[in-house]
Amino acid sequence: MSAMEAIITTHGAGLLAYATRLCRGDFHLAEDAVQETWIRAWRHVDRLTESQGSVRGWLMRVVHNVIVDQYRSRAARPTEIEMPEADPTRDDEHCDEVLNRVVMDKVLEDLPTPHRETVVEVYFADRTAAAAADVLDVPVGTVKSRVHNALRMLRASMPDETLLEAA
Repeated sequence: MSAMEAIITTHGAGLLAYATRLCRGDFHLAEDAVQETWIRAWRHVDRLTESQGSVRGWLMRVVHNVIVDQYRSRAARPTEIEMPEADPTRDDEHCDEVLNRVVMDKVLEDLPTPHRETVVEVYFADRTAAAAADVLDVPVGTVKSRVHNALRMLRASMPDETLLEAA
């Protein structure tokens, strides 16, 4: 059995119990601290003898210092927060709205001017047929027929049927 194995066998359980108490019961944090202590002990294994001082005391001081360093480093970092399931930087709805608007603007440009003006008044200005007729200075029946014909032309010229469902 090597010197390091003897140290771990002799002091391992007690050191982990001590580290767990220092970490307020956080077993995983205590394990990390003990692992770091074993690395430091391995680097100084030639000096870890009872003739040069208490090995247990040295190990307990090292694990204490490691845990203090862990707490200090956590305190120096900003608080971590849980990330939501969805990416908050991604706004699919807004992207879809912009895309639909670009496509609709292009398709509306292809309509004859009277039909385009009628669709804008009825759908974008949210007017009734009677209110749109007053604004456009045409009969209500003309507004209804222009909207009907404009919708038929729009459906025929739309590049993707899924955009029609959203509109």
